[in-house]
Amino acid sequence: MTRLFETPLYPYTRHADQDAATPVRHPVIIVGAGPVGLAAALDLGQQGVPVVVLDENDKVSHGSRAICFSKRTLEIADRLGCGDPLTERGVRWNLGKVFFGDRKVYEFNLLPEEGHRRPAFINLQQYHLENDMVTRLRQMQEDGAPIDLRGGSKVTAIDAHADHVALTVDTPEGPYEIEAEYLVACDGAGSPLRDKLGLGFTGRVFEDNFLIADVTMQADFPTERWFWFDPPFNKGQSALLHKQPDGVWRIDLQLGWDIDRDKEKDPERVKARVRQMLGPDVEFELEWVSIYTFQCRRMERFRHGRVLFAGDAAHQVSPFGARGANSGLQDTDNLCWKLRLVLAGEAPDSLLDSYDTERVEAADENILNSSRSTDFITPKSSTSRLFRDAVLDLSEHHAFARPLVNSGRLSVPCIHAGSPLSTPDALPTGPARTRPGAPCPDAPLGNGYLLDHLGSTFTLLALGRDAPEIPGTTPLSLPDITEDLKTRYLGDAQSALYLIRPDQHVAARWADATPDDIQSALTRAKGGHA
Repeated sequence: MTRLFETPLYPYTRHADQDAATPVRHPVIIVGAGPVGLAAALDLGQQGVPVVVLDENDKVSHGSRAICFSKRTLEIADRLGCGDPLTERGVRWNLGKVFFGDRKVYEFNLLPEEGHRRPAFINLQQYHLENDMVTRLRQMQEDGAPIDLRGGSKVTAIDAHADHVALTVDTPEGPYEIEAEYLVACDGAGSPLRDKLGLGFTGRVFEDNFLIADVTMQADFPTERWFWFDPPFNKGQSALLHKQPDGVWRIDLQLGWDIDRDKEKDPERVKARVRQMLGPDVEFELEWVSIYTFQCRRMERFRHGRVLFAGDAAHQVSPFGARGANSGLQDTDNLCWKLRLVLAGEAPDSLLDSYDTERVEAADENILNSSRSTDFITPKSSTSRLFRDAVLDLSEHHAFARPLVNSGRLSVPCIHAGSPLSTPDALPTGPARTRPGAPCPDAPLGNGYLLDHLGSTFTLLALGRDAPEIPGTTPLSLPDITEDLKTRYLGDAQSALYLIRPDQHVAARWADATPDDIQSALTRAKGGHA
């Protein structure tokens, strides 16, 4: 049987750019057709920005790789037109359980609040995600979206200039030159583009080794995240179990520091470890095996002139907390509307500096949480281990200890509280969760949901009143306030106005505002000076 990741989805074909007398310049070129690069292409193409995607491969990624996709990622996918197939295919989950030895010490619910379209997380193999994104891309191309996905196209040289970026692209028919007004580097943790520009990372590299085994089996484990500290089948280490579609399960086993990687990846040795975990009577097959160490590091800056880095090319974290791919899609969600405004002449080039400011802040938050998770999971001293084990023992019966248990603080979007694009809060009694800089929480609205009405433009959301007509904004008036909207957006206020950015983050909010107040906030949110 031919597997999805063995099938070329975007095979190399010769392009007219290869025969041009001089290099053709494109508004945006994206390097890398993983989830982050594809999300950027969909976002820009949906907004009418011509974009070229270059990838040396011609098919989706092999192996599950990223599997946990957060509610915020699904909401971004909704705006890109592929949220439904992802959610329908994925395994939905909100619940997690934590074990210490062979005892369950507690469980948690990541979405106890009702009234959201999407679950807290889905589990879905990365190759399915990429396949659904390419399918959406092809649909958009048929509808005239200016997206050009070129497989078999490896960037071998980059030369960044003040007004463009020049690339050399190698293909099965030889190299050619091409140019971009802006280049988005989504070429992964190894990022050849980052290396070619002589740019590096700062942060921590951890020495523990972990085994990932994706196995196919029929099992009656529930659709929950199960994490073990010091389990009997992996004594002194940790383990993780997650269900994926198609009868595939993710098993993650900590191995320790000094190991023989080749020996540990031997299929028979891996199978023995898995049998020890699942029991001798469970039949399974290995689909994908990898051993990894991880890093909590980032580039000093994500913007370097006309080159902007996103996803793993810009920042790396441990997999505990599902902060890798999810934060990468939030990068592109932050970047693409800004690129559109700059290219259209509706905002200054300096607006792109806010991408660096906001997403570096998010990367630091993810790195901090990821590092804390790693230090709790893999104590570096006997004292740290004593503390961790005491916390786990207490958490079984005492609620005060449970917030200290850290098996991976799971991905949530960053609140850009100090963003230069935000106007100071003018709704003092409003909920903290929707203050300027925060992502908009969803809520039921008519037969749908609020986020369905927030898209690629600035939205002026009026709650309990009418929205004024302000050039450059789309009004959304909600005179009848549901309890969910009141709880999430009004608090003790009777009415409010919100200016929502195209990435569904709050730019400003008021109890009341004049047209000049709103226009000033809009100017600020576009990178101007209010």
